[in-house]
Amino acid sequence: MDGRMPKLIAVAICVHVIAVGTTLQMQAQSQTLYPSMAPIEQYLMPDRNAEIALARSAAPDSISRDAKVLVLGPHGYETAVDGKNGFVCAVERGWMAPFDSPEFWNPKIRGPLCFNPPAARSMLPMTYKRTEMVLAGQSKAQVMEGIKVFARKELSAPEPGAFTYMMSKDAYLTDAGSHNMAHLMFYTPVMDGAIWGADLPKSPVMLNPQFAPEGIDVFMVLTGMWSDGTLAPVNN
Repeated sequence: MDGRMPKLIAVAICVHVIAVGTTLQMQAQSQTLYPSMAPIEQYLMPDRNAEIALARSAAPDSISRDAKVLVLGPHGYETAVDGKNGFVCAVERGWMAPFDSPEFWNPKIRGPLCFNPPAARSMLPMTYKRTEMVLAGQSKAQVMEGIKVFARKELSAPEPGAFTYMMSKDAYLTDAGSHNMAHLMFYTPVMDGAIWGADLPKSPVMLNPQFAPEGIDVFMVLTGMWSDGTLAPVNN
């Protein structure tokens, strides 16, 4: 988007922000910083309660307090809190970014998000699958091929109305800029971004074709507000 410094790449994770117009030199530097997966301990949060609180911070308390909450363990996501409203909150890691993201293996990434019920049913399985393959020690190339098979055989199209909240003030989505951006993510089959007016000057909508192997687009809408109701910058 014209004039925006970082642009969100986002793993449900997430979700990353990269600078529009980032130079090849900066990309090469990031690739050097994160060429492969770090030790698993660097991706885990040792304080389980802190991860629960971070996951819930993705959405306003009126939503997240009754949501199911997942935390990441050494073998995958585990249910830490049972929910009752159909929403599911978790903290995604960098491997939920597009496969060409230079921060795919960045162990600092913490992307709190809350899936609404349609997204929990149709999109959360992808988070489980990617994470399962990564924690099994597979390479990025192996994960990409595995996801292609998974998408073809098991993954359904995003349900109508599937979206996530990503409004945590404490997220770390990228090494660039202010590291964060308050937004919502809407999942659709691959489509022309012009339908949403995405990436046009002064439009709050950005198209992130995040899940290419899965055939899914992510339209990101800036909220200008964190989940606690305070103002969030929209031009970080």
